[in-house]
Amino acid sequence: MRFRPEQHLRRQSDIRAVREHGRRVDCRAFTVWWKHRAAPAVEQPAPTDAPTGARVCVIASTAAVGGAVQRNRAKRRLREIFRHQQHRVPADCDLLLVARSAVTRQPMSELEEKFAGACGQIAPAAENP
Repeated sequence: MRFRPEQHLRRQSDIRAVREHGRRVDCRAFTVWWKHRAAPAVEQPAPTDAPTGARVCVIASTAAVGGAVQRNRAKRRLREIFRHQQHRVPADCDLLLVARSAVTRQPMSELEEKFAGACGQIAPAAENP
């Protein structure tokens, strides 16, 4: 599956809302923050630019990951994991993936397992908001 532009969580207010009002799962190599978006009112039609699937923002800081090469590698790896595993994330969910230095050193298969485990914790939360 592709990582489409509408799946990028870009607005600072949206990112802040996930951080302040969302929940988190620590996966050791990275942290997954998530927040379910509010469903639009039934009477109002959905805007044409309304997000239809899960959205994600990947953060890799110098203090946590290292220099530019390591930060870019960490972000690429986390985006790729999301791209392959996005079917596990509820469609009304905003994700914030915060990288740590271990993201650049661990095998992709291990990182994908950790992300899948985190998604398993998000899915039950979707059933009981």
